[in-house]
Amino acid sequence: MTKTKSETTEDVYGQMAGGIGVLAVAAGALAALKNALGIPWWATGLVAAGALVLLGYLAWWARTRIRRLLSHKDEQVPAAGRPGAEDAGEEGTEALPAVHQTLTTVLGRAGAIGREEVILDDEVTIQQIDVGTVYEFLLPASRTAEDVGKNLGSIASMFGVTRLHLKLETSRKSERKVRLLVLKEPPFSEPFSPPTRQEIIDFSGVPLGHDVTGKLIGVPTFDKASLLIGGMTQMGKTTLVNGLITCLLIAYGEFDLYLLDGKLCGLTQFQPVAVRYEASDDPAVLESMLDQLIVRVDKRYTEMQEAKRNRQPAPVFKPVFFIIDEAADFYVDDGSRESQEIVRRNEDKSRKLVSKSLESGICTIMLTQRPANDAIPVKVRDQFLYRMCLYVAAKGTAKVALGDSYFETVAPIHPALLDASIKGQAVLFAAGVSTLIRGFNFPDSYMWGVVDEVLEKRQKVISSRPATPVDRAIEVLRKAGVDFMPTAELAPALGITETRSAQQGKILAKDLGMRSGKDLKGVVRGYWLSDLMAAASTS
Repeated sequence: MTKTKSETTEDVYGQMAGGIGVLAVAAGALAALKNALGIPWWATGLVAAGALVLLGYLAWWARTRIRRLLSHKDEQVPAAGRPGAEDAGEEGTEALPAVHQTLTTVLGRAGAIGREEVILDDEVTIQQIDVGTVYEFLLPASRTAEDVGKNLGSIASMFGVTRLHLKLETSRKSERKVRLLVLKEPPFSEPFSPPTRQEIIDFSGVPLGHDVTGKLIGVPTFDKASLLIGGMTQMGKTTLVNGLITCLLIAYGEFDLYLLDGKLCGLTQFQPVAVRYEASDDPAVLESMLDQLIVRVDKRYTEMQEAKRNRQPAPVFKPVFFIIDEAADFYVDDGSRESQEIVRRNEDKSRKLVSKSLESGICTIMLTQRPANDAIPVKVRDQFLYRMCLYVAAKGTAKVALGDSYFETVAPIHPALLDASIKGQAVLFAAGVSTLIRGFNFPDSYMWGVVDEVLEKRQKVISSRPATPVDRAIEVLRKAGVDFMPTAELAPALGITETRSAQQGKILAKDLGMRSGKDLKGVVRGYWLSDLMAAASTS
């Protein structure tokens, strides 16, 4: 009920009068106390304040003891007097579920669960394996695996280990279910043996290395996906990609390989099986290879359009892998206007290749030892679905390789925590999941054997089919030991008797089914060995 103005005024007067009364009583009490004790006013005030504090403490003490006494009496109430008494045991008390003390303490103090929440003992499974202990458990209903992932550093500290000692796995069936591996020793303290040929073949996907338990780990496919690998120099990037190429040659089936070896000798052992191999750090060479691959992309898209237009099944293309070692070197100009223009074109063409090629079966893999903001253009980096980062010193550098939002994902692994003395150790980020891996380090003799085996198979296929003009042209260039041969030299070698250059070029282009190109100086027209090899393979 709303008070009237006069009633409100009376309340104010009443409160003022009460306050004056309290002050008067207090003043009188203090005066009496001063006279009784015979002490100054300031001492009287201190005595009065101390007395009030003491009385407050006594009241709190009495209230606490009374509450404990009442609580203790409640606990002694028979179970028959509480809900659920019909489910009680023989003694008439309800048994409380057992709590897993270790996990409850660790997760509670780390902030993954609330202090009042617990991990139930019957919802925990513990398994001892060679490298450590696996805890599989169910979180409280208000928590998810993301809460554990965000606090892995603190959880590791509670276990007395580092973040790299922990491996978190989540369930696709329940957000509350967590599988947590705690390693005995730092990861990869002991190297794992390279996988056997059969293990590579049996792997579901493409293996890239071992995880911390020694299990093969990789990606499900490189179809419609590309890979960016970053890390500081001498961290094992080239060794890692050599292992990847070896696994591809063993288990991926037929594919075309284009190699741009910016390190000049890092990928040399695979030159015999490459459609085109270039050992160079010249941006113009990258542009040449981009142009060649973009032509294949455009051709494949034309075939896909024709298939849809004619209501035919989509064509199946042979996979193509374009691997660039030391990719950052190809996006740096020398200051000249011509060099700057080449770099600018490379940026546009690289973005086009990586983005458009995904639907046409052409995969790009770039490696760089300078994962800085300006090393590989952002518009190129953003096109990579798979990311991998070896040891780097700074968080910003890791973001360049793994993505700007990487550290906001579940259970990220900071590459700066990796042991720089363990070569080939890297963080693989694929399908939103971070995995610590170590790449394979195959002996050179093993990789040479794989290359020889692939060459032998290809030779059998070539020898079993009628030789085409392209096959004969490839043989001519190989016997001459050149990568480029002018039309005027190649035409007679293939039996073309026409001497007029224009007609000679038309006849040769018709026989080979492809147009001629220009030499590196852009003057003489002819045919590149890499272009002929690409034409010899299926589209």
